[in-house]
Amino acid sequence: MSDALNYLLKARPETLSHYFAFLKDSGKYLDPKTRNLISVITKVHAQTDRGFRQYLGRALREGCTPMEVLDALLMAFPALGLAKIVWAVDIILDMNIPGFAPEVITQLTPAAGEWRDVMAAREVPDGEVTRTECQGRGLFIYRDKKSYQVYDSHCPHQSTDIPELAVKGTTLTCPKHQWQFDAKSGDCIKKGNSPLKRIETKVVKGRLLAFW
Repeated sequence: MSDALNYLLKARPETLSHYFAFLKDSGKYLDPKTRNLISVITKVHAQTDRGFRQYLGRALREGCTPMEVLDALLMAFPALGLAKIVWAVDIILDMNIPGFAPEVITQLTPAAGEWRDVMAAREVPDGEVTRTECQGRGLFIYRDKKSYQVYDSHCPHQSTDIPELAVKGTTLTCPKHQWQFDAKSGDCIKKGNSPLKRIETKVVKGRLLAFW
């Protein structure tokens, strides 16, 4: 949040509260990916560097793929124009997000995916980070009561598989270049600038399922 907004919140809280209530309520009927892609486009339209980086990270964390982000930008061409799209891509390249590398993104093909049984939901300790394997894929799970956050165990920097020993409280540290991540949100909190890959989950009949 900008210094100006922080100031207005303190000086005129009764006015700004309505604005933030509106923001919170808008888009509630959209699925998370669509809502986040729209937010990304609005930041590109306004050419807000910090906001674009923040909302791009959130969109990727919520399951948007790099190709979906590029599609959203290109679909918004009539409103954005080429100059703003190029501005956004320059920032993406500066962020050095592995999934956007040309040699990676051109090889991606849409996959149907499926729901996979990870483990019994009650076996995940509340308020702690659990590392497990599911069908050959390493996963980190953070549980907050009935909410479960599941992440791919590979660091977004150079795809290093982060081991269980890397967990301290709710912080994960990649052993290769010491990127650190907050398991509560998936955000990178030290060294790097890319979040952990978040995986869609649900609980069915007491079983924690993950989709990929």
